[in-house]
Amino acid sequence: MVNTLTIAKRQFRSYFNGPVAYIVIGVVLTLLGVFFWNTFFLFGRATVREMFTLLPIFLILAAPAMTMGLIAEEKRTGTIELLITMPVRDAEVIVGKFLGVLGLYAVLLLLTLPYPMSVSTLGHLDWGPVWSGYFGLLLQGGAMLAIGLLASSWTDNQLVALFLGAAICFAFWIVDRFLPFLPTAAASVFEWLSFDYHFRSMARGVIDTRDVVYFVSIIGFALAMAFRSLESRRWR
Repeated sequence: MVNTLTIAKRQFRSYFNGPVAYIVIGVVLTLLGVFFWNTFFLFGRATVREMFTLLPIFLILAAPAMTMGLIAEEKRTGTIELLITMPVRDAEVIVGKFLGVLGLYAVLLLLTLPYPMSVSTLGHLDWGPVWSGYFGLLLQGGAMLAIGLLASSWTDNQLVALFLGAAICFAFWIVDRFLPFLPTAAASVFEWLSFDYHFRSMARGVIDTRDVVYFVSIIGFALAMAFRSLESRRWR
């Protein structure tokens, strides 16, 4: 556990020693501000539902951008070989790096709080759906980050990791858009696989255990696959 937290702290600090954190957070907040406030006054009521619609879309690219160098860059520079030969377990490396990038994502979410706070000054804002929506964003973002970490473990090229992670995240986000064209049996399966399907109820203020289990399962599966990918280097 000590090794995991040490790796997480090192990874979190490293983001702010380079441009990645500032670029990703700056771009996401700018886009969110532009699109959110451009449509806010069209609703005629105090709500941040549109923010919860926009952020998952931006995360399709932002999450892989935050994770693309986690393993890929260390492979490219050769530091991963040093890391895995140290008295640190592969699982500790994977979980530590995931917690580090999750910390960066938590900072991003905290920086979006001025949006609902501003809305609350313009009318009566129901904070219940806001907090459940943030909880859903944390879970969905965590799933996207875990997928991005998995993509980073497959390659030593950060751009390849970025596009792989974004493609997989996009597939999970868009899959339920094809439901009208699918047979009923297949449609229910594809709907259950959709990120948006499980996040939608949280954005409305309803936290269902099945939705929480779904996102936690995606995170666990992606991290387990990343662990296997990293572990396989020991046998090459």
